Amino acid sequence: MSQQATGEPGTEGGTGRSAGPLDEVDRRILDELARDGRISIRTLAERVHVSRTNAYARVERLLRDGVITGFRARVAPEPAGLGTSAYIALTIQQNTWREVSAELARVRYVEHVALLSGEHDVLALVRAPDNATLRDVVLDRVQGIAGVLSTRSWLVFDEFEGTRSPWA
Repeated sequence: MSQQATGEPGTEGGTGRSAGPLDEVDRRILDELARDGRISIRTLAERVHVSRTNAYARVERLLRDGVITGFRARVAPEPAGLGTSAYIALTIQQNTWREVSAELARVRYVEHVALLSGEHDVLALVRAPDNATLRDVVLDRVQGIAGVLSTRSWLVFDEFEGTRSPWA
């Protein structure tokens, strides 16, 4: 699939609207910001070989168009006290995904949720301080959500970031 907008309603991120296509400079800006969201506009402009005014305008446009949704710190889970991670696959009742998603968004230690097609309906990444907390999150909080029929858990032994940015 192309990284550029298709122009068809509802094809970009489910919002029903499409941002303009990204050119090579936009992709280089995204790559640099993904590596270091605290980079100055001056340094960003130097690295992507455009003027500061151009870099600033492009970042503003990417923010306005919803391509960039914010800036945040990437936190290493283990040093931050979240030493146990697991992926939890949920099978839910048909047509309950909105309610289940809203409840999952309120569960402490759930870092990421994705709606899926296939054998399972939802995949959640849970980061907890220890196995006992993980157990409580899965067995009490997640399985207690109305509409959740079953869960399946995969403990994460190790993880790493990919070395290639999709914007490079």
